[in-house]
Amino acid sequence: MQVEEKNTVRKRHSVILEDRKQLSLSGVSDVSGFDEETVILETELGQLTVKGTSLHISKFSLETGELNLDGNIYSLVYAENKQTEGGFFARLFR
Repeated sequence: MQVEEKNTVRKRHSVILEDRKQLSLSGVSDVSGFDEETVILETELGQLTVKGTSLHISKFSLETGELNLDGNIYSLVYAENKQTEGGFFARLFR
């Protein structure tokens, strides 16, 4: 029986915010939802929620993980990374 190794190459994640109007991201794996006031993204480091007004995704490449967002940006909030769920005992008994 041959065991197949799964190589997961982690892309770098970076955030560049210019004048609170232009946001450039790398390491984006998916866009979970979006409208003019909220954009929810899946990144290499967890879920990122961008809030603002007149938000518009001007570029998104799934292959490179790059996303450009325009609008009036008020907040960037990361949710807890799902890979670290389980707490102390889950990590202890791995």
